[in-house]
Amino acid sequence: MKKVVMSVILAGSLFAMPTAFDAALGDQTLREGTRHADVSELQDALRDTGHFSVSHSSGFFGNVTRQAVRDFQRSAGISVDGIAGPQTFRALGVSGSSSSSNTAQVSSSSNSTISFNTVLRPGARGDQVRQLQIALNERGFSGGTSGVYGPKTQQSVRDFQRSAGISVDGIAGPQTYGAINGTSASSSSSNTSSSSNTATTVSNSSGNTEGIISTARSVIGSSYQWGGTTPSGFDCSGFINYAFNNNGKSIPRTVAGMYSAATKVSNPQRGDIVFFETRTGPSHAGIYLGNGQFIHSGASTGVTVSDMSNPYWSSTYMGAGRL
Repeated sequence: MKKVVMSVILAGSLFAMPTAFDAALGDQTLREGTRHADVSELQDALRDTGHFSVSHSSGFFGNVTRQAVRDFQRSAGISVDGIAGPQTFRALGVSGSSSSSNTAQVSSSSNSTISFNTVLRPGARGDQVRQLQIALNERGFSGGTSGVYGPKTQQSVRDFQRSAGISVDGIAGPQTYGAINGTSASSSSSNTSSSSNTATTVSNSSGNTEGIISTARSVIGSSYQWGGTTPSGFDCSGFINYAFNNNGKSIPRTVAGMYSAATKVSNPQRGDIVFFETRTGPSHAGIYLGNGQFIHSGASTGVTVSDMSNPYWSSTYMGAGRL
């Protein structure tokens, strides 16, 4: 009788364990006690952002994972509760991908092809990164499927580039996409018609903006340092210069200089600069990410993502400009 009771209790505890199947990271809320492959992906993503220090992804959401989620949430400027839900996944750049919408850019053939939309580099996040990872996995270059372009994905890209006999830089651009798809990297730009040239220009512009944002996100957590211009320490304008300069765009060094040089816009778009009057005149700035968020180097936070609806930032907001 005792054995029967224990069996029932054990079975009940297994059914009660928070777990789900056939889901992609972002399709379900993950919290302490969950054991699932999605937790491994979450741990991979948190490791790539520097918030999960354990070398092995266990797939179990314990105290260490909960603290890593809390640390990430705090650095991203979102609600800190230690639970990986929609807000946390958005901050990670991850969205559920179990629906058929994923086939919009990656085919479901034995070897996926991938459409070139923007240059992807370390720090990038989102569905495009996940699609790149899937394509690399299918070709034997495991980069995970976290949707976060961290060191593991960068190494996978480098290994693939080396095997394909193309430039090895760990950045996924037109040449890498061409090699993945088995086409020439220059085939999409060989046409000399004006429409083709226009499309290339738009793509390059978009890639530049996303590259700037990816570079900016890659140094989240860097400390604040007056006059700093490197990941070892940034002031607010030094951080913006770092993100722009690393993507081939030279801008004024100071916030005041940026404000004077920028074309003012009433509704900021991704990559625009948002300015704040924390002292007299434009004295603080960040890079707008969309959805009311911006990334900046704050004196008390270092490089972090903040919400423009925060009372402090909304009260000191001066406007936005495009450089």
